[in-house]
Amino acid sequence: MTPYERVMNRLEGKPVDLIPNTNIVMQFAAREIGISYSTYVTDYRKLVEANLVCCERYGIDMVSTISDPFREASDRGAAVKILSDDVPACHDFLIQKPADLQKLVLVDPTTSPRMGDRVKACALYKQTSGRQYPILGWVEGPLAEACDLRGINEIMMDFFDEPEFVEDLLQNCYDQALLFAKAQIEAGADFIGIGDAAASLIGPQLYERYVFPLEKQLIEEIHRWGARAKLHICGNIRDLLPLLALTGADMIDIDSMVPLAEVDQVLAGRNAPSGNVDTVKILQQGTPEQVRTAVKTCVAEGGDLLFLAAGCEVPKFTPPENLLAFAEVLRE
Repeated sequence: MTPYERVMNRLEGKPVDLIPNTNIVMQFAAREIGISYSTYVTDYRKLVEANLVCCERYGIDMVSTISDPFREASDRGAAVKILSDDVPACHDFLIQKPADLQKLVLVDPTTSPRMGDRVKACALYKQTSGRQYPILGWVEGPLAEACDLRGINEIMMDFFDEPEFVEDLLQNCYDQALLFAKAQIEAGADFIGIGDAAASLIGPQLYERYVFPLEKQLIEEIHRWGARAKLHICGNIRDLLPLLALTGADMIDIDSMVPLAEVDQVLAGRNAPSGNVDTVKILQQGTPEQVRTAVKTCVAEGGDLLFLAAGCEVPKFTPPENLLAFAEVLRE
């Protein structure tokens, strides 16, 4: 069974030869092939190479285009710095005041530098790996992108001081995500990951009012274009789970602080959970035996649709033997 068949069968509740491994590698992948992270985030060819190497070596069942949260913001005019060997950063936010929203224009993802690089990654995966691996494209969710453009502290205040501005900004971010998702699907993406980590900080009431409708809409459009959707909100999403289950996401990433046994009850077969080995304590700092134990615990608690992964990105300095142990226990 190919990784593509394994992932798709699992989503559909069909038999699989083993539970799919959906670990996300970024900085680890760059390190694995000996390149700087600045190269990884700016050269789609190296990103593709690194992911394919990691999938082959560590039994990962999905290739990914994710590298950093600033692709959209960078192409829209934000002062994003590409660091030599770390994740790109932005400290001088594009939207300094609500009136600045007027200058925020939508950008064509296929012709812009950083979004276009990700679109090219989808196309190269399609060309090189065909139906061997499912291809995970990526967009920033509405709230995450709003934070990239405005700043997370400012957005949290804006919810109370400028609620209409927040609604307009989130809608604008949704519109850009829609264009970006469509471009990646047309280039070959089988899945679109929606990264909206900031949503774990606002609680269910604000999430339901401001963010949930846009995520649900985005997922409906992704489905209409023939792809699947993976929702990634790292952190403690326990209180959001009943709403996340209603977004229509095919897969929902579950961080380590959320018990998988509870997740299975809430999702109730509507969405497949992906998780949730502790990213730092177990995967990076633990022993291979601790990794094996953690994976077995996830399998025991996660239900029939579970995909196995760390709670978030595989850390850069994860010992290779730990990632090998992760795959070995699934094969066993």
